[in-house]
Amino acid sequence: MPHRVAVIAPSPVSMFNLAIPEMLFGKVELDGRPGYEVIVCTADPGPVPTTGGLDLYVRHGLGALREADTVVVAGTGAPFEPEPRIVAAVRAAAASGKRIASICTGAFQLAEAGLLHGRRATTYWAHADELRNRYPEVRLQGDVLYVQDGPYVTSSGYAAGIDLCLHIIRTDYGAAVANEVARLALVAPVRPGGQTQFTHTPLPPERGTACSDTRGWAMRNLDKPLTLTDLARHAGVSVRTLTRRFHAESGVSPLQWLLHQRVERARELLETTTLPMDQVAAACGLGTADSLRAHLVRRTGLTPSAYRAQFSRLGTGTDAVTSSVA
Repeated sequence: MPHRVAVIAPSPVSMFNLAIPEMLFGKVELDGRPGYEVIVCTADPGPVPTTGGLDLYVRHGLGALREADTVVVAGTGAPFEPEPRIVAAVRAAAASGKRIASICTGAFQLAEAGLLHGRRATTYWAHADELRNRYPEVRLQGDVLYVQDGPYVTSSGYAAGIDLCLHIIRTDYGAAVANEVARLALVAPVRPGGQTQFTHTPLPPERGTACSDTRGWAMRNLDKPLTLTDLARHAGVSVRTLTRRFHAESGVSPLQWLLHQRVERARELLETTTLPMDQVAAACGLGTADSLRAHLVRRTGLTPSAYRAQFSRLGTGTDAVTSSVA
């Protein structure tokens, strides 16, 4: 059975928020079968106003939460007026053990339900102070993309909802599946939730194509000890020009971007292969098992062996590679 996701549309709902879960979860396929079933629901089935001035017809009521495995509350243009029926339904869903997530201002509904009491959470930065003032018991992290604390996952605004959904997909099905969904949706690969929302971030969305060929070449050669000089030579420019262009397009330096890709590749290999740690480190260009350990602990809080034990997808339909790396 596919994992069932109920997306709640508060009124007036953000159309962008509402579209994100269906867009991403709907692209997950395992052996030709859908990985998720997504149902949109609301407190009053029928026309639901949106923040864009349109009405969306939502067929299902909040009873859809009873059959869901995960509940996602979309953002609303009226964040400071939590809908009591949504609050009660979300509280009941949490009590029954379901995973609860929110995008953007949907966090206000979770906070009103008491789910975030004493827990880490986030919301759109422009409303962070208001949430902090209204719910001081929430351990608000107002400058990150998304936060998971136990079964509750909250994201900041707009495109951070994409990061939240990719994080959920990675949790359920692994990094390889999540990154494939990102590729199909033409969005950035899974980004760490601790990234800042609106200041300098390790891997913001790419802007521009001047260095795209070099980024693609680097991705195909992660196992090699690439240097700034190697990247500049491939791009046919000086190191200074490469750094300037790369930062303009990717928001980070070439070496920061390269390290992020190496760690993401290591995570995929730990999830989908039984390669020894030194071979995983070599295959993604991190050099040694000690280096792999240091970078993975810094990124995930887990050692390579602990990460593999928790997220290995061998025997769950994912193709396993045990003796070589493509």
